[in-house]
Amino acid sequence: MPFKIPRHLNIRQKVIVGLTLGTIGVAAIGWLSYAHLLEIERKVHFVEFADDLNNIILEMRRYEKNFFLYGLPDALEENRRFTQSGLELIDEISPEAGRFRGAPQLKRIRSEMLAYRDLIERIASYENPAHNQELEALEEAIRERGKTLVDLAHSLVAFERERILLIIRSLKTQLLVSMAILVVLGIILVPFVSRKIIRPLRVIEKSTLRIARGDFQPLEVLDTRDETQQVVEAFNRMVVELERRQDQLVQAKKLSSLGILTSGIAHQLNNPLNNISTSCQILLEELGEADPEFLRRMLTNVEQEVARARDIVKGLLEFSRAKEFSIAPVALTEVVERTVRLISSQVPPGIELVRQVPEDLVIPMDTQRMQQVFLNLFMNAIHAIKEPPGEIRIRAWEDPVSNQATVVVEDTGCGIPEENLGKIFDPFFTTKEVGAGTGLGLSIAYGIVQQHMGSIDVESRVGEGTRFTIRLPLKAPESSTRRSA
Repeated sequence: MPFKIPRHLNIRQKVIVGLTLGTIGVAAIGWLSYAHLLEIERKVHFVEFADDLNNIILEMRRYEKNFFLYGLPDALEENRRFTQSGLELIDEISPEAGRFRGAPQLKRIRSEMLAYRDLIERIASYENPAHNQELEALEEAIRERGKTLVDLAHSLVAFERERILLIIRSLKTQLLVSMAILVVLGIILVPFVSRKIIRPLRVIEKSTLRIARGDFQPLEVLDTRDETQQVVEAFNRMVVELERRQDQLVQAKKLSSLGILTSGIAHQLNNPLNNISTSCQILLEELGEADPEFLRRMLTNVEQEVARARDIVKGLLEFSRAKEFSIAPVALTEVVERTVRLISSQVPPGIELVRQVPEDLVIPMDTQRMQQVFLNLFMNAIHAIKEPPGEIRIRAWEDPVSNQATVVVEDTGCGIPEENLGKIFDPFFTTKEVGAGTGLGLSIAYGIVQQHMGSIDVESRVGEGTRFTIRLPLKAPESSTRRSA
């Protein structure tokens, strides 16, 4: 079965292929460069030899001229010595020089030097060095051989130096080609890394911040068939699970709050039920003899107490019911009053709830979830006022410049230590005793406010009280609904 290259490679495979090709390319260029450097090293050594040989030949010529000019036997002896040194130097370098292109020239120099030596020996054999026609011809032959040797030596040096320059130029070309390849790879790699790695990571980073604000919209999954697609799919699964867990936490916190309010709610229901029971007993006793106007007043009283009990139960049901997140314009004072009615049974004597909320302040919000925010803040404020009297104040106003509504909930309680201010919105962080709190109230409140595209800040001084400032947009955010668990 023939090998087929897959049409789609994942990022890991592409990186491996890219690194492999890059490594092979760098290794090949490195090997060629190293080979050229070795060649340059050998040629530099050979050029040093050629320079030495050239100097020896020049010394041979110098003593040759001294012999011909002055007839000195010592000059002839020095010429022989330098000739022998040249031959020995050639024999020494010949095995190594066999790989160089100048090797044929070296062989020719050796043969010319042997012929030159033979001519020198012939002229030295003359007992009477008086000039004659044969001697002059021999001298001329020696001069020609010497000139040829000098030319050959110079040519050898020039040839090898030219070869060194050619190799250096080749190394420069390799360097330029390597730089060009690196630039091309960079041009290809940078967009690839940006498109396949950096951009998805930035999208995930922004989405993570968006999720931290309570917006659980999933990411778009592109058909890239690589790790990016797998990460996005896993991220979306995580978003669904976080959304489900967040809703579970909100609902659990609601039920926890209802458990705390149970005793007070029972007391609130007990009063209208007692009034209804009393009115019914009076009606039964006076049924035959009572004045119709009296009966009407008693029945009206019963109706009012039933309505009162119904409102209490309705408030509990609306607060505890799980429903989809839905933002709609709501009068803030209505949400605050509902929360105050729920919390009123938990407010100890001596603690006053002061509301300063304009009746015409309408804010886009999810009523049930924002009621949860105010309930958590009110409960914390009640717990912070350990020794009444005290005051819990909620104020609100509209800021047309920033197109936001500002809601402030402040108390005159014990305050929060400065070292804890940066942690109070963290999940499960609490300063209460073990078993007295879960540390989820403010964390959930923070998530709900962020979900409304708003912000919540805290200021506090130990012994003076705490102020929570909530800022909510006066215009509904684009993503106003989502599925709730």
